[in-house]
Formats: sequence, structure tokens, C-alpha cells
Amino acid sequence: MKKYLLFDLDGTLTDPKIGICTCVQYALASLGIEEPDLDKLEPFIGPPLKSSFMEFYQLDEARAEAAIGKYRERFQDKGIFENSPYEGIHRMLRNLKAKGMVLAVASSKPTVFVKQILEHYKMDKYFTVVMGSELDGRRGSKEEVVHAALRALFGNKPIERDAVYMIGDRRFDVEGAHAARVESVGVTYGYGSMEELKAARSDYIVRSVEELESFLLRGTDGQDQRIGFGKIWRVVFPFLLFFLIRQAVEGIGGFLLAALWSRLPGGDFWIVRGGEGMPIGFTGNAIAIVSALGFAVGGGVLFPMAKRAIRARWQDSKLLHLKGDPGKCYVLMGVAIVGAAFGLNLLISLLGLIEESEAYRQVAASQYAAWLPVGLICYGVIAPIAEELLFRGIVYHELRGFLKMSSSMVISAALFAMYHGNSVQGIYAFLIGMLMVYAYEYFGDFKVAVAIHMAANLLVYLVSSVGAADILMNWPVCVLCVTGAVVSVYFLNREKKIF
Repeated sequence: MKKYLLFDLDGTLTDPKIGICTCVQYALASLGIEEPDLDKLEPFIGPPLKSSFMEFYQLDEARAEAAIGKYRERFQDKGIFENSPYEGIHRMLRNLKAKGMVLAVASSKPTVFVKQILEHYKMDKYFTVVMGSELDGRRGSKEEVVHAALRALFGNKPIERDAVYMIGDRRFDVEGAHAARVESVGVTYGYGSMEELKAARSDYIVRSVEELESFLLRGTDGQDQRIGFGKIWRVVFPFLLFFLIRQAVEGIGGFLLAALWSRLPGGDFWIVRGGEGMPIGFTGNAIAIVSALGFAVGGGVLFPMAKRAIRARWQDSKLLHLKGDPGKCYVLMGVAIVGAAFGLNLLISLLGLIEESEAYRQVAASQYAAWLPVGLICYGVIAPIAEELLFRGIVYHELRGFLKMSSSMVISAALFAMYHGNSVQGIYAFLIGMLMVYAYEYFGDFKVAVAIHMAANLLVYLVSSVGAADILMNWPVCVLCVTGAVVSVYFLNREKKIF
């Protein structure tokens, strides 16, 4: 939620097509240019008139000024009120104002006309600042209008740029926002297309007044941060259920392997034998397959619950992701996960933490004892999917129901760390879990979190299994990987802030 909202007028608050296009038609006719089709004059809605006359009809500056004079001749008498507010605009402005937001208008239209239109449609009461161009040509660009509106809003106080949205339907609104270093919200229900707003790199794009209202009001209902038993139980129950199912399935699987060892085909694939051929334990393959079965059953039981939670989370966040993210963001996130996965593992090893954790060494010995394809499928595919259903799909979603994003991120990552049962995996799981939540929120897609988890596990398992970790085990490589991860997240955050 942001407190200060700058609205364009034409194509954002009101539909001005008849008034603007008819006045442009009148101005062109005065210069001997006949244009009977009003639809062809829609590009005049939004940008400054002078630049539009010069661009679309190749008028020189003097003729463009003459056209503006004729335009205003008709506009001030008739065209000014040949428009109407979009359906739902009054309700939206009223609700925004009721939530304590400070509203302003930043329009390329002359201020005197903007004020008349707002007063005529009884919208003036919602706006603290009304800023437009001047009749004498001053403040003619959208950039200048946005800067002036911000100065009027904040006065002598520093401008809180992180608390401002500029909302409009054309690329000029987006460009004005970028120039003022504030975020932009493009609306496609006006006269700018999705393609135009994407090309201008609008930070967010919505398709209707209803979506705009939902977007601007998100988070304003407030979260009930009282932590009661019911809320805690909704977080703890799936955690315990998954853990118990895994333990039960793995216990039953181990019992069956022990009971049927003599009948199993390829017995050495499953059983480690002693000197007299008697079984003395399970191979890494058996442990991996039984573990994979536990993950699969646990994930399957949680799937209906996770599906509902993921779908609800998508409904809450989809307005943040209408525009889509550029390919470079996915590349940066890929670099971040590879750097974090390798860098953190190297850091933990170089600090000697592995030698201090007997529990981790036992887990690692068991996991890496499996045949490589079996280990990759179990620990690199099945386990990440099941764990994401639990931790990002359910646990994080439930926490977000009553906590802020940052708190939910930390707590879900802490639970992910506790779940692993040893300090080495716990440290790694906490930090990588934070990154997976960040990716989930950044892209608004649960599949991205799953893909990142799978990529991290597959890469680390593969490198460790083939012995490449020993070659990479040095401080320069560690620093390079961690730095790459941090820098990638920094540039991701520059592209889009999610906190």
C-alpha cells in the first residue's frame, strides 16, 4: 500500500473521447485538414496537444500553436464537459480517501480546465492537489507536471518517493513517473494499450477500475496480528502431519525391505550384506527410494490443502503480476540461486561446521551413497516438490494471513530449518528458504519456488556426488558465489520492490 496517489485525468478518471477528439477535429478543420473519423484522433488523448499536432499531422510549431488556440476555442465552451467519469471511479476515490490516502491529479490538460471538470463531476472533494499545464505553454510535459504535483503535495518536506504511485493510461504517464523516480501504475481501460504500457516499462498494469481499486487498497484491511491457538494450529498441523506421514511411510518401507530382503530382485541394490551374506543394513538406494515414497505420500496428502492455499494466494497477488517480468529477472534469479546454493555450501564447509555436526555427516553419507540417478530423482525432484507444498504452499500462506511479508518469510524459513533436524542443513535451509519465499513473492508463481528448490538440490547433489565440490572448495570461489547471489538480488530489487 502506498499513501500518495497521483492520477492522470483523461483516460484514467474520465473518458474524454468525444470532447477531445471533436475539438481536435475542429482545430484541424480550421487549418484545412478534414478528419471525419474520430477514432483516428484517439492518440490525442493523454499526451500534450502541441507534440500531438506536430507528430500526427506534421505541423510546424507555429501551426501547432494555432491549432491549440482553435482547440481551446471550442473546448472551453463545449468540449470541456463532453466526457464522463468511468464507472466505479467515484466509489474508488471515496474508498481510497476513507483509507487515509492522499490523492492528487497530474494532467497534461491546463489546470484551469482540470479543476472545472473535477468540480462539474463532483470529484474535486477527493483531491488535495490538482496540477496541470498552463495556458501559456509552461509546464507542458508530463514530467514537469508530475514534479510540480509532488512539490505541491510535500511542500517543504522531503518527497517520500517510495510512498507514491503515478497512475495513468499512456506511456507519457509512465515516463513522467520514471523521471520523478516514483512507481507507475498503467491502466488499460483508457486509451493506452497493454503493449504501449509494457514498452514504457510501467511498474504495474491493471485492466479495469475494479482491478485498480483492489490493487491500490491491497493490505489496507489490516491484518489481525493477534496470535491465537487457531492460527498457530493452522501452521503447525500440516507441518506435524507431513512429518508423521513421512516417518510412518519410511518405517513401514524399512520393515518391508527387512522382511522381504531375500525375495527382492537385485538384492544388492537394496541390502548391505555382512561376511556370511546376512543383511546388516540398507543401501543408499533403498534409503533414497523409501524416503522418496515418504515424500510422495506426505506431499499427496497435503496437496488438496496446498492447492487451495496456492490458489488463494494467487488471487491476492495476481494484480501485482499482470505485466509479467522481463526475461533478465529470471536470469538474475537463476544466478542468485546458483550462487546461493554453491556459496552457502562452500561457506559452511570452509568454516568447519560440517565436522562439528555428526547428525549432518550421517545424513550426507546416506544421501550420497545412492546411485546418482536415484539420488537425483529422490532428493532433487520428489523431495523439493513435497517440501514446497508444505512450506511455501501452506505454511507461508497461513502466516501471511496474519503477519507481514517479512515476518512470514523469516518464520517459514525458520520452520524449514528446524524440519531438517541438524545445524548444518538448518543454516542452509533457513537462508535458501528466505530466497525461495522472495522468488515466490517476486514472480507471484508457486512454480518458480518449486523450480528454484529443485535447481538448488539438483546442482548441489550432482556436484557433491561427482566429487567436484573438492575442486571448488576454496575461499575465492565461495566469495564469488555469495557475491553473485547478493548482487543478483540487489538488481532484482532495483527492477521491482516487493517489500
